[in-house]
Amino acid sequence: MSDLAKDLTERLRQLLAERPSTESELRALTERALELERSLAQDLAAAEARLGVLSHDPGSSLADAAALLRRVDTLKPELDRVQALLENLDERGRQLRTKWLLQQAADPRAAGKRRP
Repeated sequence: MSDLAKDLTERLRQLLAERPSTESELRALTERALELERSLAQDLAAAEARLGVLSHDPGSSLADAAALLRRVDTLKPELDRVQALLENLDERGRQLRTKWLLQQAADPRAAGKRRP
């Protein structure tokens, strides 16, 4: 995983820990996490495809195959972490929406107020 992806993953964790208070903040975080998820999934698929090609080529380099295996072993846990972050972001969004709906139900005058 690139340093940029690692930095983004760590920043997403920090921002999630800070408990974003608006749905738009969560949406922005979710978009960034989805971009990272797509990038990691594409990198993983490409590495696995290349590994498949190498495994069927008797003249392929063992060093190349080993490097690809290390890459796959690195990418899978990172992808899992980002997917867990996305699940946490989704849960936080549900919590914010539930809180907002409960506030609306408790105070009918708040119906005209903006969403979180």
